[in-house]
Amino acid sequence: MYFKFTFCPIILLLWASLSFAQNVNVVIHGAASIAKTDDNFVCVTLDWWPAEKCDYNQCPWGKAGILNLDLRYGALINAIKAFNPLRIKVGGSLQDNVVYKVGEVSSCPNFMKREDGLFGFSQGCLPMERWDQLNRFFNHTGVKLTFGLNALFGRNESQTEKGLWIGDWQPQNTRDFMQYTISKGYKVDSYEFGNQLSGSGMGAKVDAKQYGKDVIVLKNLVKELYAHPETQPKVLGPGGFYEEKWFNTFLEVSGQGIVDGLTHHIYNLGPGDDPNMMNKILDPSYLNQVSQTYKGVSDVVNKFRPQLGAWVSESGGALNGGSKDVSRTFADGFWYLDQMGMASTYDQKVFCRQALIGGNYGLLNATTFVPNPDYYGALLWHRLMGSTVLAVTKESDPDLRVYAHCAKKKPGVSLIFINLSKDRSFNITLSNAKPGDAGKPNYEFVGKQNREEYHLRALTGDIKDDIVCLNDVPMVQTDSEDIPAMDPKLVDASTPISIAAQSIAYVTIRDFEAPACV
Repeated sequence: MYFKFTFCPIILLLWASLSFAQNVNVVIHGAASIAKTDDNFVCVTLDWWPAEKCDYNQCPWGKAGILNLDLRYGALINAIKAFNPLRIKVGGSLQDNVVYKVGEVSSCPNFMKREDGLFGFSQGCLPMERWDQLNRFFNHTGVKLTFGLNALFGRNESQTEKGLWIGDWQPQNTRDFMQYTISKGYKVDSYEFGNQLSGSGMGAKVDAKQYGKDVIVLKNLVKELYAHPETQPKVLGPGGFYEEKWFNTFLEVSGQGIVDGLTHHIYNLGPGDDPNMMNKILDPSYLNQVSQTYKGVSDVVNKFRPQLGAWVSESGGALNGGSKDVSRTFADGFWYLDQMGMASTYDQKVFCRQALIGGNYGLLNATTFVPNPDYYGALLWHRLMGSTVLAVTKESDPDLRVYAHCAKKKPGVSLIFINLSKDRSFNITLSNAKPGDAGKPNYEFVGKQNREEYHLRALTGDIKDDIVCLNDVPMVQTDSEDIPAMDPKLVDASTPISIAAQSIAYVTIRDFEAPACV
């Protein structure tokens, strides 16, 4: 079932050594943090899409949807357990078309293709038997759960404005669902209210003032049913694309202390069938454009100050299931890991990848459950990059992307280097910024302990490969479907950090003195 390699082909090493090497000095500003992420910054989604969900003449979801995913597979269980814990958000486009079979709801229809339905589907249903199965699975694998609620329940589509849903949200089905969840002792970390209903919406939209009023109803419901503050799930919203006026209006209406976390979605690579997808991923100026969205969301957070700050609660890169030629390859990591790095510098607390499994952008293959390359990049981030974010400056070369955090396991700092260049490697020296006096030179860092390095490359050097090598060892599951060992390479601290062309590297330096990390 699995390919077996002991080492990456030697041709890759020769190719890397022949690329032009450029010397770069990177300055880490370790005196103070510039942002803080949640300890469980890495997050993935599980989506409602049925097998009939098709885009671009392909149907890549198979049985990866919430209602039909086989939860017994060892490969799936082991992939989640490796994070210990993994934050999962259950939701997606069809969540506002899902009723919960509990209380007064007696019929439980399956999603069916329907031309005039939301996103082309009829209403669907979550049976409590399936909710029981999911929670046993979440408990067994150690999941930290966010659940996306149906925010259209009880509303009707406007007769005068297409896509606009009007009327008050009716909370009874959600009340019954929460009461059942509480009676079973199921743990929900947070509830997100609706999916992509903000601004112009995606398939459906709700007026900002109406949403603000309804989220107050949800918050009061949560406070009523979860009496103990320490076990009370947080309320998140709006879970849609950022539009400044809409976000400001809804937060002005809801007021302080209602929405605990401000959630938004990012799909900055455009449609999944874009033939220019690879060029976008490798273009630093294109990758930088989304920073304006992060800045806008950050400004709104600074104004209204929700307790949990901002979350990217869904980001798949390419819309409509991702790109079949790119999203499952090593190349996607140049977008994905750079996005996590950029988001963290803008104080985004959580980054949810669409999806754990399903579509073309799943971290796991939808039929074999074998991890795609981005899975390993995400797992390394989770294990190495702590919650304290540090500023980094470097000589201007846009093809080299660098982000620094305090190490997750103290002491030290951890960095991620992303080399977008096809024909240049980088030899990195580090400096420690002189705190408090910009006129004085930075300290050149000379380490005394070996560095811990994790170099990620495509198997053959072709970034369209779907197998990634870590320190020249291919990452393939073991015969028992366990995630392979991901050990660092220990490197002499007196040597520069070498980042091969079109590769990604995590580096942890234990003896780097950063006061912010103490």
